[in-house]
Amino acid sequence: MGRSPERRRRMNLLHHGWAGGHERPLDIRTGDTVVVLAGKDKDKRGLVERTIPEEQRVVVRGVNMLKRHTRAGVRGNMQGGVIDFNAPIAYSNVMLVCNRCDKPTRISKVQQPDGTLAITCKRCGEIYERSAV
Repeated sequence: MGRSPERRRRMNLLHHGWAGGHERPLDIRTGDTVVVLAGKDKDKRGLVERTIPEEQRVVVRGVNMLKRHTRAGVRGNMQGGVIDFNAPIAYSNVMLVCNRCDKPTRISKVQQPDGTLAITCKRCGEIYERSAV
């Protein structure tokens, strides 16, 4: 008897040590600049193309490039060959780069006078401004 997709996802998170098998909200969003901390692309910088919160992964442009060999489509509408693509990388292996001090940094959430939460750089103390994507 097989496991349900939800059970399989929770077990995968549990095996990787993520918050007791629960999803953690990602502080990194699409359009943020990150630096890779570990793996074959260590110390590379790139822009986050998309986030996959249910798997705790992010896709970074120019990082973790893989090749996929594809067949031509049955109706001839898709060309076959080798396609390079950015594969997801674990969220724990990237760190946000501050757009003020231009260094990898941890972040803190601070409540502003108007009641909204703002992300601040732990290194320089400035509020992290996200570009509109």
